Amino acid sequence: MTVGRSAPAARRVNAGRTVRRPAAGQLRAASARTQAAAEPSLLGRAAGIAAEWSPTAGRILLGLVLAWFGYHELVQPSLWTGYVPLVHSASSVAIVLVLAHGWLLLVLAVALIAGTVPRAAAGIAALLLLQIVVSLTISAGLSDLTLRDVGVLGLAVCIAGSKEQRLILAS
Repeated sequence: MTVGRSAPAARRVNAGRTVRRPAAGQLRAASARTQAAAEPSLLGRAAGIAAEWSPTAGRILLGLVLAWFGYHELVQPSLWTGYVPLVHSASSVAIVLVLAHGWLLLVLAVALIAGTVPRAAAGIAALLLLQIVVSLTISAGLSDLTLRDVGVLGLAVCIAGSKEQRLILAS
């Protein structure tokens, strides 16, 4: 039984209690707010997609960087022998080490891009990049080359710690 109408809402007496019932306009506004909260905005959806796919994008990009340098070390190892620590750059040992390094980079790149044990591959890449950063810092000090490799090292560490990946063959 309705006892009367007030402007914003109607009152109803129910078992001796007065229950306030919202007016139709208030119901529509509340429903619109609930629906807006349930449907994320375009920016919210884009952020969700970015959060979901960024580890995968980082993994593939890290793999491309490693493939690029691995390929170049295999094609012209003599250009890279100057970066081998504790070995004379003109020695055949330096060339063998550069070739081994190039193959390791390519294997890690394939593992990262294909998604075959990506966290392990990123972890090994991080250790390899740490060795490169330390070696470059000791031999040449901080330079733009060293800081670039620090950034790639950071990416490898982030990928190694990322549990959620997409497009993987085996984890």
